[in-house]
Amino acid sequence: MEAVLKQPQPTPEVTPKDHKKLSALALFKRGILVFLGAVLVAVGLEIFLVPNQVIDGGVVGISIMLSHLSGLNLGIFLFVLNIPFFFLGYKQIGKTFTISSIFGVIVMSIGTTLLHPVRPLTEDPLLAAVFGGMILGIGVGLVIRHGGSLDGTEILAIVFNKRIPLSVGQTVMFINLFILGSAGFVFTWDRAMYSLMAYFIAFKAIDVTIEGFNETKSIWIISDNPEILGEAILNRLGRGVTYLSGQGAFSGEDKKVIFCIITRLEEAKLKSIVEDIDPQAFLAVGNIHDIQGGNFKKRSIH
Repeated sequence: MEAVLKQPQPTPEVTPKDHKKLSALALFKRGILVFLGAVLVAVGLEIFLVPNQVIDGGVVGISIMLSHLSGLNLGIFLFVLNIPFFFLGYKQIGKTFTISSIFGVIVMSIGTTLLHPVRPLTEDPLLAAVFGGMILGIGVGLVIRHGGSLDGTEILAIVFNKRIPLSVGQTVMFINLFILGSAGFVFTWDRAMYSLMAYFIAFKAIDVTIEGFNETKSIWIISDNPEILGEAILNRLGRGVTYLSGQGAFSGEDKKVIFCIITRLEEAKLKSIVEDIDPQAFLAVGNIHDIQGGNFKKRSIH
């Protein structure tokens, strides 16, 4: 009896152009969170910042000043001034980003219009800057985290980055400093200072919303006792480790490099473990803002 040998079927090649569409549930979740973020931004603007003549950076700040000077509704400027950036976003980032951004800007514009007659919660500009900046930052962070944007400044910075010797972050900073400084001429200079405070608070709130409170750390250790050290980290800290092959450029010696991921609360304990086992070990710690795939669950150590 002859055995029939089956030829293995070639695995279909995955190209960078292949794109998996989001499921209906994922799209619904994204839409809800972008909607919630845009509503929070509208609340931060109309209930705190705008009534107290405190502005934010970017298109939002320009819109607040134009609304104050012209007497027209803030929502009109928020939508109209963002239209050019929708086209730039489509070319630079993609269709899903553009659709999410358009949806978010529409919700934000309608939200500011509906909330405009509502009385502000405080007339103290300091409280308005703190709480308005915090709420606005959380809202913007939610939208960015789920694939959209409510302000075209960063898209503009990406375009300018190809033509000027500045990073995207530096370009955004210079644009926003110019806008926030303009508040001193439109309102008063103390309002410009409150605006700078609100912008900083919003900036930090965006970071926390996008990255979360539970910041993780990447650990790289070069030791003469890598197996003992790796076992100690596994048993005493409950974290898995990966051994990487390395070679010293100066000595030419082959080394095992220990790599692991921990939370910031575990950093002190890990350092004490390394100090106990190999005080001469080289230890490098870096911040990680996101982890995807793999298994980051902590093992029981008791």
